[in-house]
This record gives sequence, C-alpha cells and structure tokens, in this order.
Amino acid sequence: MKRLLANTAKICAVAVLAIGSVGVHAQIAKNMAAKSPWGPADEIGTLNMMTDASRFDVLKQVAGGKIYDLGVDLFVGMPTCCAAFGDQTYQIWMTHTPARGNAKDLQSYSGDGVSMYTHTGTHIDALSHFGLNGKIWNQVSADDALGVRGWTKSGADKYPPIVARGVLIDVAKSKKVAHLPASYSITVADLQEALKKQRTTLRPGDVVLMRTGLMTLWPGESKYRVADQAGLNLEAAQWLVEGQKAMLLGADNFGVESFPSKDPVNFVPVHTYLLAEQGVSLLEALWLEELAKDQVYEFLFIASPLKMRGATASPIRPLAISIRRNY
Repeated sequence: MKRLLANTAKICAVAVLAIGSVGVHAQIAKNMAAKSPWGPADEIGTLNMMTDASRFDVLKQVAGGKIYDLGVDLFVGMPTCCAAFGDQTYQIWMTHTPARGNAKDLQSYSGDGVSMYTHTGTHIDALSHFGLNGKIWNQVSADDALGVRGWTKSGADKYPPIVARGVLIDVAKSKKVAHLPASYSITVADLQEALKKQRTTLRPGDVVLMRTGLMTLWPGESKYRVADQAGLNLEAAQWLVEGQKAMLLGADNFGVESFPSKDPVNFVPVHTYLLAEQGVSLLEALWLEELAKDQVYEFLFIASPLKMRGATASPIRPLAISIRRNY
C-alpha cells in the first residue's frame, strides 16, 4: 500500500509540476524537524497552549447537559487505515469464559484480550508518529530516543488530558454534499466559506475538527478507505495552525489530510508538517455526525490519551458539550 501511495503520488506530482504549484508546498514545509518554542524538554508541542485558566474559561461556558460522543466503536472487521501496510487489525478474544449448562459455580468469570494497531479507530497521533530526516519534533533523533519498546520522547504517555474549546468546521454541509469527493483537497477558501456560513470564529488554542462527511460511509471498508480520502491540503493546515493558532487538528477521515499526496517525495506532507515542524497533534476517525446534525459548532472538547509508554498514538473517546456562542 505504501508503494502504491508513493507511486500514485509520483503520477500526481507530474501534473502538479506542470502547473507550477510544487513551489508553494516547498515554501510552507521546510522538511526539517523544528525546535520547540517551549524549550528543549518539550514533548507535547502545541498542547502547551492549554493552561488552568484556559480550561476553566471554557468550562464556564457550558450551555447544556447533552454529551456528544465523538468516538467510533472498536470491533472485529472494522475499517482500518493501515492493514495494507502490514499493521494488525483489531482483534478481541475471550481469555476466560463462564461455564455453561448446569454450572454450579457461584462466580461467573469472564475476561478478554485485545490486539490492535494504536492508530485504530478514533485516536490521537503523538508527535513521535512522523519525523523528517531521522528526527521528530524538537529535533529529537531516532538514534537517541528510539528503542525496541517505542520512543522515549513525545510518546502518547506524555500527553495530558485535553480540555479546550472545540470548533466544528462542516465543509461537507457548506458544499451541500453528503460527503466530499474522493481525494478532494480542502482549501483555505473552503474553510473560510464554511466558517462564514456557520457564523463561527476561530480562536488561538482551539481544537479544530473538520467534517468531510466520510463517516456517512462508515463502516464500509470498500468505501471508507485511506487511499483516496478527502482531507486538508497543506495550505489549509498552515492557515489553521500558523494563521489561526489552532492547538489541535482533527477530522472524520483516517488521516486528516487528503490522499494520495501530491508531493513526489512525501506521501504524508500534512502529517510531517504538523507533527515534526509545528508540534501539532492529530485526531483521526472522529464521529462528527451528531454534532453536525444538531449544528453544534462550538463546544467544550474533552479527551484523554491512554498512558501507553512510547506509543506513537493512543485510542481515545473524545466528548463534546455545547457552549454559549458569542456572535
């Protein structure tokens, strides 16, 4: 699959070069892991934007008691981004089962085990997930911080609970489609148009979630797939994190960005730009359908990664609660 994506990217790059737009990508992405403005010990990037004051501020704005669950179910046979890359699918099995029939035991003991790729279902990508030229965020080298049990820097275990203002940008609704077309690249203009129609304004420190509508295809493995998913382009990602100072980006697709890549040498240019150059973590495979249906565009966002030492990602179950809107 990686080879297929890479080859597809090369084909697409020919067309891109013909219209001279590759230079734009080169200006945005420096293709070098950046030093953190939060110092040499930083391992969480823009999540440093959260403070006790910012958390308390959004908690004070809660406008109701309805809770929106933004996570998908985990089940055998579910769509997965990376089985084609050789990564494992989700599996669950019983390790203990109670006796059946005429059992006379007082206790009924059940237990189970799970095997899964950490990037399965709704999850957060840690800053160690993708690097550039052998280094991850804050110029940490694989030679210095990568062991057989994972990264010792910027793993999922280093991440704090996330409590922040969340914003939904419903691009699919803005374009009046059930879901965006295959491989559609969301532009800055698309985001601005959707925000204008929603009457929503972004603020520094926001968790920004993009709805492509692709969850309307879930859980169909043949339709909800990474190879040709719609998502952000590099310019839109830059506008969100450098222009609008978003703290965290997420989407209802597998990779936040669109696939296949138009960059001839990088099959995940948005990932590397956000994770390695900007220190911005990613939320993937979010369930945003209820938020969209109720037109809840501003909300309290709560999520907490599991403390999985050295992991490049963690399954999460994000929650959203509507907050008062300031028009």
